[in-house]
Amino acid sequence: MVLVTPEGDILDYIPADGSVRVGRDRQGRRIYVDSWGNLIATAMPAGRYFSRYETPDFRRDRYRPVEGFPETSPDYFPPAPDEYGDLTTGSVPAYRAPGAIDRSDLPDLPGDGYPGEGDPRDGYGADDMASLPDASMQPDFVPGPQLPAAAPLGKRTVAEVTALQVFLDREGFSPGVIDGKKGSNVTKAIEAWQAATGERLDPNDTEAVLERLHLNGGMPFTTYQITAADAAGPYVASIPDDYAHKAALPALSYTSTLEMLAERFHMDEQYLKEINPGVDFSIPGTIIKVTNVGEAKKGKVARILADKGRKQLLAYDEAGNLVAAYPASIGSADTPSPSGTVTVERIAFNPNYTYNPKINFQQGSNDKILTLQPGPNGPVGTVWIALSKPTYGIHGTPEPSKIGKTQSHGCIRMTNWDATELAKMTAPGVTVEFVD
Repeated sequence: MVLVTPEGDILDYIPADGSVRVGRDRQGRRIYVDSWGNLIATAMPAGRYFSRYETPDFRRDRYRPVEGFPETSPDYFPPAPDEYGDLTTGSVPAYRAPGAIDRSDLPDLPGDGYPGEGDPRDGYGADDMASLPDASMQPDFVPGPQLPAAAPLGKRTVAEVTALQVFLDREGFSPGVIDGKKGSNVTKAIEAWQAATGERLDPNDTEAVLERLHLNGGMPFTTYQITAADAAGPYVASIPDDYAHKAALPALSYTSTLEMLAERFHMDEQYLKEINPGVDFSIPGTIIKVTNVGEAKKGKVARILADKGRKQLLAYDEAGNLVAAYPASIGSADTPSPSGTVTVERIAFNPNYTYNPKINFQQGSNDKILTLQPGPNGPVGTVWIALSKPTYGIHGTPEPSKIGKTQSHGCIRMTNWDATELAKMTAPGVTVEFVD
């Protein structure tokens, strides 16, 4: 059972003994009333409460009306304030296919004096990117750890799955993008959490998940008011596929307020739109519903395990305790990740990207060195963690929904928020071991 307030929220505290009276309403439901006769909460089965998310129309009949105070409902969307006047809600430059792109001639490799360390302002050089495999990179089979199997996730509502994803995200065992859907990333996160805590998590026990949410930050959904800075950007109209066209942009920024907010709250863009039907995300002052992901995981990581078979990255502290886990795309058949153990060399936030077709993969018809400007939609996202194996690293991505489901060009690719969280707990010298 859950206690639901008149506004439709779940009561986030247990009433003290003697502070409320218990009775029944006309429908026979147990209600809690304070000493002034005001309704505090109504007891409702958790399954019934969350089943309301199943309907495509998230506003219809979800909350009981509150006369005179509509703004107390999380589904109330006030009109945009008119004091903003002619405020520009997005600096979106018109994209034009470039004429002449500033390209550098390819150096003769090896032994040509090519600057392996790259421009120090970039945080890494061109040789930090994933390269084509050679014979020395063919992986040896090293088995990964066996984690406690997760219980199969049965038929759950979208909101129930979201609650589970939010709980795991807050704990530092990332399910990837929060989208209210079952999948391998959720299962892997549960298994890693069980290995770290020594507990069993029943993903089908909604009440237990809600209780855990109460203890680590509150309910899975909250509201957020879009600010003028959110709406202003800067944004770009679109991100082209060709790297030469990417290099012509001043920054590889977000393309919309929706994309930016989805990443901020670790959400799938389409899911964010679904739970906010009809909302224009570019209007300042708009109140939207988002997931309540809480603060980023903190700590100090001493060892990282890149499990290619699980498509998951496991982080351990100095005592050998598993403290965090993230879904990851690790290498591919054409460009496999290295085997064995390497170390973290350096970490760069919001880095440039230097494309060199001689040592990187071939992209389109580009045959010259190109420098792409920073941004979350860059090839390595917002973070680059360079490894001691030349051309390899751990980095973010412009496509978070594909993490753990597709392959990479040899590196370890994560969502931007997961890569940022890991980078802030990591330092040069940390070991990274590749296992299968």
